[in-house]
Amino acid sequence: MPFANPSELLGSLGLLSIVILMILSVFSVLSWGIIVNKFRRFRQINQEETQFLQMYEINPVDQLALRTKAQTFPLSPSSAIYLGVTDRLPSCSYLFRSDEEIETQGTTPPPNRQYLEKVAQHIIQNQINHQEAYLPFLATTGNLTPFIGLLGTVLGIINAFGEIGVQGSASIAAVAPGVSEALVATAAGLFAAIPAVMAYNFFLSRIRKMAFRVEAFTIEFLNTLEESEKAFEVEVAR
Repeated sequence: MPFANPSELLGSLGLLSIVILMILSVFSVLSWGIIVNKFRRFRQINQEETQFLQMYEINPVDQLALRTKAQTFPLSPSSAIYLGVTDRLPSCSYLFRSDEEIETQGTTPPPNRQYLEKVAQHIIQNQINHQEAYLPFLATTGNLTPFIGLLGTVLGIINAFGEIGVQGSASIAAVAPGVSEALVATAAGLFAAIPAVMAYNFFLSRIRKMAFRVEAFTIEFLNTLEESEKAFEVEVAR
């Protein structure tokens, strides 16, 4: 007899199948929570990143004002690079001082370019690690839940054959409940796995694009610092 509604179907399941469905439900709920949270987070990151880069392109000269505004974009990876690098520029503090302060305090040689590049790479990696948070759970959900659903399928088939042995008949009435139980577990496993895999691949693609964009900004920013230092040395030498 076909089931009129899902409650009748769930009521026909065995204890092990119910446990399996509960496990799959936990994976599904947690993965969807991560997916929704990540979508919101990446949208905020993209907004702040776009705003900071636009601000940097409009006025890359006024470093003091740019540094002040960069602190208002805590989620922007490029802003983190800018602040992290400039925090390690005590010898190039002329970027943030007036001409009178430079004349009285003087300047010292700038930090090594390789050191600044290592600092930037460390910050980039730290940003990537933050954005990859909880993604392993999505990967685990995508890899594990189909097998948990398969376990429910196997148990359903075992119950179906057990019912055949008890009734001594291979009729549809004897086989259908076990097969239905098996299909429910399979469907639940796929329902949990498919969104997790799609979201995992999507977020990894976003992170890679972010990393490429931040690396391009880092190269441009370090080159700007180096050129500014050379221009400043020429001006001081005159």
